Parts: sequence; C-alpha cells; structure tokens
Amino acid sequence: MVFKCIILDDEPPATRILENYIGKVNFLEKSAVFNDSLKALEFLNTQAVDVIFLDIQMPQLTGLQISRIISKDIKVIFTTAYPDFALEGFELNAVDYLLKPISFERFYQAVSKLNTEQKIEVSSNSNSSDFIFVKTDGKNKFQKLFLDEILYVESLQNYVCIHTKQQQIVTHSSLKNVIESLPSTDFIQIHKSYVISLKHIESTDNFSVFINAKELPIGATFKDAFFERIDQNKI
Repeated sequence: MVFKCIILDDEPPATRILENYIGKVNFLEKSAVFNDSLKALEFLNTQAVDVIFLDIQMPQLTGLQISRIISKDIKVIFTTAYPDFALEGFELNAVDYLLKPISFERFYQAVSKLNTEQKIEVSSNSNSSDFIFVKTDGKNKFQKLFLDEILYVESLQNYVCIHTKQQQIVTHSSLKNVIESLPSTDFIQIHKSYVISLKHIESTDNFSVFINAKELPIGATFKDAFFERIDQNKI
C-alpha cells in the first residue's frame, strides 16, 4: 500500500527535510505541502489523504486542534520542537510524535507504524502454496502476495519490509517468522537482516548478492550455507 501524505508546517527547513525523507520511502507519496492551516483543511475537504505530518505549533489553528477536526481515517504523525506536547498527542491516537530535529532513522521508525496491525498470514501449507496473505491496516483486510513476486525481505527491528518489483510492504513481524513462512526451496537467509529469493538473484560476488540492481550483503554466519546452495545449481 502507498500512503498519500501531506505536510503542514510553517517552518520551511522542516518541510524540506520531511519532503526529502518522504521521497526516500517507496510506500509514501507526497501529495502537498502547506504552511497555512486553513489552506490545508480546504485541501483535505476535497482530496483523499492517508497521512498528515503535522506541526503542533501553528498560527491560526494548532496541530492539536487540527487533529481533532480532520477525518479519523487520516493518520497523524506530529512533528514539533517541544516535547511537552507528546502525551496529549498520543491521547489523540497519533501514530507517532517526532521531535525536531528529526533524523531519517527516527522518521522511518514512525512511518513503519502506519501498518501496525500488519502480520504475515500464510496459506494452509507454506511449503506447497504459491502465495501468502499479508494483513494490512484495518480489520480483516489482507493483501495477496505471490511468492514469485518477492525479491527479498528486509528486517527493520520489530518490522519486516517485503520487497517486490512493484512495491514494498512493511509489516509488524520478525525475520524469523518470515523464514518459517516461506518455502526453504526458494528462499534463503544471507544476513541477519535479509532473506532473499533464489529465483531473483542476478549475480553474486564473495561479499554480496545483487537482486533487481540492489546490492545486499552476505553475512559471515550465512556465507557457507548460501554458496552451498549456489553450488547445487552451477554449471
């Protein structure tokens, strides 16, 4: 799922940082940027938006006031230089609260929570089925994903990101759970943070695997087992 985002912040340096960060994350799409609360509300009345990055200290209407006005379907991530507002922000069911200056690592942590209810659900027999179901945001909402589409899976602390050529799906799970869910005939772990599809390997060297023009590291712990699998199919 790609989340359509707007930024509402009256500080140009802050908006530039957020625009840059959004551009680095494949499951986010910037729809608009505002420094005026009322113009942002006008936009939200006519356009579908999934996420708002919302500064708390704003002229006319504060971010806290705006969060009470907008649709409950819009996910709010507060941004502010003042930590005193954190508790009230979470009481309003904000996804997260980012304290300026915002690092990219902290930003990614926050946006990864957009699908906090996601969990990998596997069809009845993971060793023979050719697809999995990924639970998306909302009750009983699942996305079907064919195993052949998966390029690799990346661990992000308490989350994993499933990479395909078309999209990235972030889900609240562990890499261990993913390994148990995917057929060992087609997937192998090459690093503490990566499980890859053998079918999609383009090339390797002594330290890396290349998939879809992406270089992934081979961890020392997994190196021997990985190249043993490669040897089984060499000519």
